[in-house]
Amino acid sequence: MVPASAILSSLPNCLKTIDIPKLGKKHQGKVRDFYVLPDKRVIITTDRQSAFDVILGHIPFKGSVLNSLAAFWFDQTKKIVPNHIISVPDQNVTIAKNCNPIPVEMIIRGYISGVTNTSIWGSYEKGERTIYGLKFPEGLSKNQKLPKPVITPTTHAEIGGHDERLTKEEIISRKIVEKKLYEQMEKATYALFDYGSKLCAEKGLILVDTKYEFGLADGKLTLIDEIHTPDSSRFWVKDTYKSRFEKGEEPENYDKEFLRLWYVDKGYKGAGTPPEMSRELIVALSNRYIDVYEKITGEKFQIYRYPIEDRIKKNIEKALS
Repeated sequence: MVPASAILSSLPNCLKTIDIPKLGKKHQGKVRDFYVLPDKRVIITTDRQSAFDVILGHIPFKGSVLNSLAAFWFDQTKKIVPNHIISVPDQNVTIAKNCNPIPVEMIIRGYISGVTNTSIWGSYEKGERTIYGLKFPEGLSKNQKLPKPVITPTTHAEIGGHDERLTKEEIISRKIVEKKLYEQMEKATYALFDYGSKLCAEKGLILVDTKYEFGLADGKLTLIDEIHTPDSSRFWVKDTYKSRFEKGEEPENYDKEFLRLWYVDKGYKGAGTPPEMSRELIVALSNRYIDVYEKITGEKFQIYRYPIEDRIKKNIEKALS
């Protein structure tokens, strides 16, 4: 566990954004800054923390964990589906292929859970039994394992926007994605989730749900963005899940659900101005990100001194030269 003092002393200088004018125009997602070059793109994962489709603050070391953990999973799954990685020249940087993004997030869920507006538990609790075009049986409890994983796709929202629920039929009928390509995405999603679930189980974790984003590179389906990180996935502790579920307690988790639950407890679900993150929450989140990285990869996370902009710029320049 990283001492609270090391996390909090890093907070003023953590990576909020990065400007590299020589790479051209900066583009920004919720968490990543990126620069598009003629034959590739440079993606820098910052320490920005988002949830409910809102930027809530910054968490020291988070960007490095996300980028490094995604690189681990991209390498593990490249035989299942090609991905966009060219190289990882820095803990916070990925150099990737330019892909045409497919505007649908493939969310796959092995359990009925969640507190957001797009979660299936939120709808189920209100009495809905057909959700995302899928039929769910009566009598399910929050955090219960589903008979088989289900795909609940959404549109990919811009910063400040909210993801829109979709069904497979809507995606195809509205020509958002043509049928053959969507079925390729569906097949890859099931295979990636199956692989990820098995590897996580070996590490003492349950992969609860996750999202995958795809693009096309030279006409080929390609996995992009990130994979099996605490931002894109939920992880529960395997050993305590059963006993906590039976008592009606929330599972021990290593993901953003901890953050979401903190905000829900404060009465915030994405509308209006979010409460400011407490120092205790920032420390707990930073350590959770680091813990899940260490559990999955089996490697010790090396903390570093901020600021890191100069390190990042040097490593990018070296990789591109």
